Parts: sequence; C-alpha cells; structure tokens
Amino acid sequence: MSTDVTAKTPAPAPPGKQGSASGGGLLQLMLDGMRRNMRQYGMLMALGLIVVLFAVWSDGDLLLPRNVSNLVLQNSYILILAIGMMLVIIAGHIDLSVGSLTAFVGATAAVLMVRNDMPWPVAVILCLAIGAAAGSVQGFFIAYLGIPSFIVTLAGMLLFRGLTEIFLKGQTLGPFPKDLQKIANGFLPEVGPNTNYHNLTLLLGIALIAFVVYQEVRDRKRQREFSLDVPPLNLFLLKLVALVAAVLVVTLLLASYKGAPIVLLILGVLVVGFGYLMRNAIIGRHIYAIGGNLPAAKLSGVKDKKVTFLVFLNMGMLAALAGLVFAARFNAASPKAGLNFELEAIAASFIGGASMSGGVGTVLGAIIGGLVLGVLNNGMNLVGIGTDWQQVIKGAVLLAAVGFDVWNKRRVGS
Repeated sequence: MSTDVTAKTPAPAPPGKQGSASGGGLLQLMLDGMRRNMRQYGMLMALGLIVVLFAVWSDGDLLLPRNVSNLVLQNSYILILAIGMMLVIIAGHIDLSVGSLTAFVGATAAVLMVRNDMPWPVAVILCLAIGAAAGSVQGFFIAYLGIPSFIVTLAGMLLFRGLTEIFLKGQTLGPFPKDLQKIANGFLPEVGPNTNYHNLTLLLGIALIAFVVYQEVRDRKRQREFSLDVPPLNLFLLKLVALVAAVLVVTLLLASYKGAPIVLLILGVLVVGFGYLMRNAIIGRHIYAIGGNLPAAKLSGVKDKKVTFLVFLNMGMLAALAGLVFAARFNAASPKAGLNFELEAIAASFIGGASMSGGVGTVLGAIIGGLVLGVLNNGMNLVGIGTDWQQVIKGAVLLAAVGFDVWNKRRVGS
C-alpha cells in the first residue's frame, strides 16, 4: 500500500504583480502604520503643509531668519498657556480664566515694579506666587466643592479682568526694567570665534538633535519591551529624519540672525519638564486616569481631588509666567491685555490632539497646535489676508481638528 503525497505549492502571482511584493508591501506597511498613528502624525503633517504653503505664498518671507525669530517671540506666551491648558483638558476640565489672569499678573507686576520700584526678581517671584494662589483657589472650588470648572473659571475670568481695571485705573502702565524685558525680547549672548552663525545656538541645536534621537529610540525600545504596538521601522526612521531635519533647519535659521531667544529656552525647559512628568511621573499617569475614566481611577486609589487641585494650581502659575512674558515683551501692562488668550490656548490644545472627553493629549501636541495657529497668523499677515478672514480660517481649522478627532475615534472603535 503506497501513499501518494503531493506538495501544495502557492499559486503564481497574477501577471503584472510579480516582483512588486517588496515595494508594495513596504508602502502598505507604512500606510498602515500612519493610519494607526494618525493622531500622532496628523498635526505634524498639517504643520509642515501650512509652513510650505505660506513659504511659497509669501515668496519665502515666512522662513526668513528674522521672521522665524519673531514667530517664537510672538507666540511664546500662548505656548506657555497651551502647556498648562493641555493638562487641564486631559484631566477633563476647562479653564476660561487664563487670559484675564495673565492680564491681572501683568498689572500686578507693573504696580510693583513701576509704581513702587520693587526689584524685578522679587516682583517676579511674588507674581508667580499670586498666579499659583489664584489657580489654587479655583482648584479648591472645582476639586473639593464640586463646582463645574466652566462656572468657576468663568467667574474667575470676570473677577480677574475687573481687578486688572482697578489696579491700572484704566490706563497703560510702564516701562518695565530692561533686565525683565530681556526675558521676552532678549537673545543668548554671542560666544566663541566668528563663524557667521551664533555659536551657542548651534551647540544647543546639536544637543537638541542628540536628545530627540535618544528619546525617540528609547521610547520605541520601551514600547517593544512591553509588547506595545510600534510603527514600522521604515516609518519610524522617516519620522526621525523629519524631526532631525526640522530641528536643524530652525537652528540654522535662528543662528543666522541673533541666536536663540531667551524665552525659547524657557519654553524648552517647560516642554521637557512637563513632557517627562506626563510620561513617566505618577502624577502624570493620574491626570490621564481621571480624565479618561474617573470612576475607575477612584477605584484604583487615585486621589482625584488632589490631582485636580494641583492641575489648576499649575495652570495659575503658568498663566502668571505668560503674563510676565507678555508684559515684558510689550514693555507695559494694559487693561486690555490677554483678550482671547484662553481661546487661543484651548484651540492650540485641541488642534494638538487633546480630546473633548479628556484623557488624551501630549505636551508636545500642545506646542504643535500652538505653532499651527502661530504660523497661520503670521503667514496670513504676510500675504495680506484681512483680520476678518483670519478669524474665519482659524475657526475652520479648529473645527476641522475636533472633527478629525471624532472621526479618528469612530474609525479606531470600529
């Protein structure tokens, strides 16, 4: 008795598709990876497209070294507010008072330094403490008394705006000490030999590139150790090359003008510090937990009231810092300062990937969202678009970003 065993061989590929498996498979892997990480890459690609669009439309004026430096200076206070607002939104709340608190702190700084000749370092520390106290009061009402954050911060918006008018008596007050002005308008000093570039800025750029590469490789390695989904290697390398190229271009542009602005270093410290806190610290995980699923977080032992209180305390301190930077940049405190700053910060957070329901978002996303708004504002001014249409376009961008978030959630859920 014999058995005839016939090996089954795969059917040949259809004509015209032979030899395309490797290239097509690679492209498909990259597309699949981008679809799975659409929230992470979507706004980065949007920012890149907006930069290219306005760079072409403005005949290259957008990417002139002077204009890039002005972009950083003009949007620094909004980016500071966006970092704090992102944490508030991740925790499932909202803060409508930050614009008024920014104006109030600027007015307080002017009263202390201009009217009463207080040394500026002492006044700065006192103003940061006032911001933290204002945030902690609001946080107490929200966390421990259970009043909705919308109501508490709306009341705060009215209260701080009124106090600003009272402090300044309806007038603009200035100028501020020159050393304080340097925080918002100054640049790093020039060191080393003449290379036609700002040497210290070049060194900082190289250090930042090394940090970005190390951080990205480390995060990918940790995700694989915990068996988490990671983008395909080719997509990861593409992302890494794009990030390094972006940092290098910005570094060379800043180094060919006056160097890195001092406020950019402040922003860098905030991004790195809060990014580490949200990724690695216990408090960061608790913020995500209470925003993502409050009942489950309570059952897991998360002290939700304490976390909420600290989130608003932090928001108050960052609003105070933004108020000092804004007042120092314009060298005066004005009763109308900070108008719509809260809306800009909220828009930057949602454009940068925050979710309306909380529990989702990153510090870097808030920066990307703020830069999208900043480049839009700057680019539209360069090409001569009126302020009326600017408002329409920014509203459409915000609506598109939130709509994209809703669509992405439904797609992932299905």
